[in-house]
Amino acid sequence: MLGFVPPLPQQPQHPPSRGHMVVCGDDTLARRLAVELRYVYGERVTLLLPPGRDTTRPELPLTQRARAVALFGRMSAAMNRNGAGGGSGDSDTNAGVEAVRIMEAHEPSDEVLEEAGVDRAAALALVYDDDERNIRAALTARRLNPRLRLVIRLYNRKLGQHLETLLDQAAAVSVPGIDPAVLDASTTVLSDADTAAPALAATALTGSSKVIQAEGLLLRAVERTPPAPGELADPGLCTLALLSSTSQDPAGTEGSDSSGDEGPQLLPDRETVNAATGRGTVVLEAISQAGPDRAPRRMGGRGAPLGQVFSRRLRWSALGVAAAVVALAVASVITTGDSPLHAAHMTLLDLLAMGDPAVEDTDSLSRRLIQLLSGTAGLLLLPLLVAAVLEAFGTMRTASSLRRPPRGLSGHVVLLGLGKIGTRVLVRLRELDIPVVVVEEDPEARGIPLARSLHVPTVLGDVTQEGVLEAAKIRRARALLALTSVDTTNLEATLYARSVKPDLRVALRLYDDEFATAVYRTLRTAHPQALTRSRSVSHLAAPAFAVAMMGRQILGAVPVERKVMLFAALEVAGNPRLEGRTVDQAFRAGAWRVLALDATPPADRLPDLAAVPPYDPLAPAGPGGPDRPAGLVWDLHPGYVLRPEDRVVIAATRRGLAELLRGQRSAVRR
Repeated sequence: MLGFVPPLPQQPQHPPSRGHMVVCGDDTLARRLAVELRYVYGERVTLLLPPGRDTTRPELPLTQRARAVALFGRMSAAMNRNGAGGGSGDSDTNAGVEAVRIMEAHEPSDEVLEEAGVDRAAALALVYDDDERNIRAALTARRLNPRLRLVIRLYNRKLGQHLETLLDQAAAVSVPGIDPAVLDASTTVLSDADTAAPALAATALTGSSKVIQAEGLLLRAVERTPPAPGELADPGLCTLALLSSTSQDPAGTEGSDSSGDEGPQLLPDRETVNAATGRGTVVLEAISQAGPDRAPRRMGGRGAPLGQVFSRRLRWSALGVAAAVVALAVASVITTGDSPLHAAHMTLLDLLAMGDPAVEDTDSLSRRLIQLLSGTAGLLLLPLLVAAVLEAFGTMRTASSLRRPPRGLSGHVVLLGLGKIGTRVLVRLRELDIPVVVVEEDPEARGIPLARSLHVPTVLGDVTQEGVLEAAKIRRARALLALTSVDTTNLEATLYARSVKPDLRVALRLYDDEFATAVYRTLRTAHPQALTRSRSVSHLAAPAFAVAMMGRQILGAVPVERKVMLFAALEVAGNPRLEGRTVDQAFRAGAWRVLALDATPPADRLPDLAAVPPYDPLAPAGPGGPDRPAGLVWDLHPGYVLRPEDRVVIAATRRGLAELLRGQRSAVRR
């Protein structure tokens, strides 16, 4: 069945209409993003893929185009089975597929982008795995269409910040007389690795929290265990989700969205939360001021530890020689009557062959015997010093190389793969001071220099080979994170780790939901006492890219099992589902919820709500000062009526946010 591809639909030969979305990429994120735009937001999409086989999944003999068509066909059939029919109301199975124009090209050149209709498009996503290719295409697209919304995938975060500024300035210059703050040609640089890393790292932890930043504030969403029988769950500031199982329940249904069991419920109402029994919750718990990013800490401190510079055998030998010197000094005090200081001095001189030889005429027999023993100890000291110098020299030469896992290490996380995703997860785990052992096959992998700088123990080898996981101390590990880019490798490593330690907590990276469901159910049946979780990077990252293409601020995303809940800032004006309604009336269970109100006057608002304010919060003109009112108000009264000039922060599901955006566009057209 993996090789079956439905018939390719007839592709439209005419240029796409104005206002469509263009997605350019060469891996699974591009296909997921196109599906998100079509089936969640109801947009017409042009998908540009490279020809030839899909190099990101070499185990499947399918081209990029064939895999995209198969994915669209499955999504269209699923929508019809669920009675949803796609975002724009299509009821025919092929309608959702035909709403996507699939093109093939090796490079996003000027001619290719013009043929894709970039000059008439509303938004363009450049999600190639190569940063340089994305940057070249972004510069070309901005020249072709200054008003185009650009969403760019870049791994280099510092370069991304400079690129955002450059492209926004280019758009403002190309459209004279337009305020850059209100110009719809915004540029957003995102990283799928940064988006997915917190969720992947959280699977290895218990009671972990997810953090979202908005206007210099940190919002923490925390997983809570089910309340005791007869007790009500503490909603905190508000309850964001009901989990299908707690993180400590191996028999839960958290393996996949399509598990068929009772899955997680996003944005439930109060009655549903109170009626739920035996289910954990995700609660918006705390809001605090944002501080500087915490640097990841090194494992083992700075420099090489003493146990590496001098081996145990060398340390025991040095201790033996020191004991012999002390014994000789004590014997000299007892037999010759010298003071302890003078006896120790003479013993050391004899030990180093620096003292005068004891002769029969002037020195006693005990003095001569002690000198002979000291000279013998000196002979033993010489090879010991040479060995210490050689061992220290060898250790210093390898101090900058990769560390091996120490003998007594336990309670650590074994991380498989140091690509883009694994590197970001490693940083996240070290920020939380979680001990990590990394397994990587390629000595030139992207994250190897980082592991070296952080002194993270690293095992170089194929994880599917016997003995590699044992070298990573898998028997004493707390969790396994299998994050390579190949599903079968992650599965094989998981199965082998479970054969070594059946109760090991496992989180593996899997792309396909159906495959993840089958793997999860099998592992849960075979190991009922062990925790198993599966995650898809493209599944976690695609919602953030899609929302950015819709031209709205995305503040962050909270992963809930294999689902995603979004936090966004929306203007109330022109949205019939928000404007004129109270906060309580604007809440729709399972779709969206108003969390906060931006009380700053429209003229003084920050263009980017997720940015840290450029003013001093403690200054008189800072938030709460007499000249500038406080920004976000979180304790909104349920009866507050939302006005057109308001801007609100909402938590929403993907479909809920799509419905809000469609309603706003419909109101504008009328």
